Amino acid sequence: MADISISELLEETRMNMEMSIEHFKKELTKVRAGRATPDMVDSVRVDYYGSIVPISQVGNISAPDARTITITPWEKNMIPIIEKAIRDANLGFNPGSDGDMVRVPIPALTGDRRKQLVKQANDVAENSRISIRNARRDANSTLKKMQKDGEPEDAVKTAEKKVQDITNEFGKKIDAILKEKETQITTV
Repeated sequence: MADISISELLEETRMNMEMSIEHFKKELTKVRAGRATPDMVDSVRVDYYGSIVPISQVGNISAPDARTITITPWEKNMIPIIEKAIRDANLGFNPGSDGDMVRVPIPALTGDRRKQLVKQANDVAENSRISIRNARRDANSTLKKMQKDGEPEDAVKTAEKKVQDITNEFGKKIDAILKEKETQITTV
C-alpha cells in the first residue's frame, strides 16, 4: 500500500489544479483590457531607500476614471522615483505628476493592440492548461505506482477516470475565464 490514499491523491490533484487557476487569474490581470485598474501597475517595483518594494508599499493607487491611474505617494520625494519606475517597467505608460500625485494616463487600445492582447491572454491560458495537464500526469503516475504496490486495478481505473473528470472541469474553468477576458479586451 502507498503512503497516500486514492481520495487524498484526488484532493491533492484538485488543489494543484485550483492553484493553477488562481495563478492564471493573477497572470490575466497583467494583460490589460481597455479600462484602467490599479492592478495594471502591480508589477512595478520602486527603490525605497535602498530596498526594492512593490509600488503599492509607497503610496495609494487608485483608478478615478476608466482612462487614468493615480498614485499618491506617502512621501512627496518619491514622485520622481515612482514616475521613473513606471517608465522603466515597459508597460507602455507615460506617467506625469502635479506635485502631489503621479497620474498615469492609459492610452486607448487600437484594433491591432487588442488582437495582440487577446493572443497574450491565450498564451497565458495555454500555460495554465499545461500546468493542469501536468497535475493530471503526476496523479496518474502516482496511481500506476499504487497499482504496482497492491492497490486493486478497478480502484485505480476509477480514480484515473476521476482525475480526467477533474482535469476536464478545470479546463472548462480556464475557457470560461479566458472568454470573459477576451470580451473585456475586445469591447470598445
